Amino acid sequence: MNYWLVKQEPSTYSYDNLEREKKTVWDGVHNNLALKHIRGMKKGDKALFYHTGEEKQAVGIIEIISDPYPNPKEYDKRFVVIDVKPVSRLKRPVTLEEMKKDLKFKDWELLKISRLSVMPVPKNLWDEIMKKSKN
Repeated sequence: MNYWLVKQEPSTYSYDNLEREKKTVWDGVHNNLALKHIRGMKKGDKALFYHTGEEKQAVGIIEIISDPYPNPKEYDKRFVVIDVKPVSRLKRPVTLEEMKKDLKFKDWELLKISRLSVMPVPKNLWDEIMKKSKN
């Protein structure tokens, strides 16, 4: 299993929305690097749901419930999507500010490429975020 982080502005679509809907298609990604990451996702992988904008924090865990497939709303087949469902809300959100203060995160794409909406989470960082969310 691989670990990922997906970002969304909560005023557009929040973890609350996903919990209410039970599943959704993760679409709207057009950045080439983010699309490359989506193509690397597999059914059964887990991802952090990260709220951007004012919040800037990881708030929940989601599961990838499909392999990537072409976005049916797009004419260009390079735009791929995945289906996701909520797993659990983090006991406590983990903020970007907390991650910036921890040297373990200094080389991670979340801190280095702040506009990137989909990225892998190395297992050691996933574990660290899970630990921080329980404190």
